[in-house]
Amino acid sequence: HVQLVESGGGSVQAGGSLTLACLNSDYSWARACMGWFRQGPGKAREGVAAINSDGRTNYALFAKGRFTISHDNDKNTVYLQMNSLKPEDTAMYYCAAGCWYACAGTSKYNYWGQGTQVTVS
Repeated sequence: HVQLVESGGGSVQAGGSLTLACLNSDYSWARACMGWFRQGPGKAREGVAAINSDGRTNYALFAKGRFTISHDNDKNTVYLQMNSLKPEDTAMYYCAAGCWYACAGTSKYNYWGQGTQVTVS
């Protein structure tokens, strides 16, 4: 039974940093992709960053240079390091898991976490 559990959200002042974590309980990391998404108040969900099991990453334009996605194989955890946070980064952040092609946008993400709230003021 695959479960994705996010943590690390919170309230921070503009310019601050947060690191989100997503623990993957049972999703095989072989030929897989994990991504971070967010949904701000009154906004559609948008992709933030993704990483595949080859270590290849991709980022939304707003995340480039400020956010870093990484995966710890030993801990089955994907991280999102967020620096230089802005009020517009305020959103619920979700992690998701899918097959390798999900990172390329050619396959959907199959599993989603419940989200962790990030508030930047």
